Amino acid sequence: MDSPGLAADATVVLGRMGGDGVPETPSRNEGITTCQRCGRGFVPIGRQLWCSAVCRVAAWRQRHAPKGPVAPLPPRGQRRTVTVYVCDDCDTRALGEQLCSNCNRFMRAAGVGGLCPCCEEPVAVAELVEGSLGQ
Repeated sequence: MDSPGLAADATVVLGRMGGDGVPETPSRNEGITTCQRCGRGFVPIGRQLWCSAVCRVAAWRQRHAPKGPVAPLPPRGQRRTVTVYVCDDCDTRALGEQLCSNCNRFMRAAGVGGLCPCCEEPVAVAELVEGSLGQ
């Protein structure tokens, strides 16, 4: 029993070989299209690109997959305690405090970080990775 939407000559069209022994890709005009994910032949309905909903969903998940590993961050409410802040006026650094104690102005965030084990000064992880400490 043939499935609705499949041409009776689907195997004939897909099995055709070119002059160099390589299988020919069926043209859009022949009524058979190759699934962009699994490579199976099917008769498209409208502008259909995938042979089934399974292939369509798998292709969407592949396109929207995370780009790479994401660094773990503390929950949103607790990020301030591990953020290094730098005062643009007096170049004071503070860990977890947004207000400069010297000039009483708000500081800008340098990034997630902690205290340096050598000098006990707040250091952002981004500064260590970039090497922008000036050493």
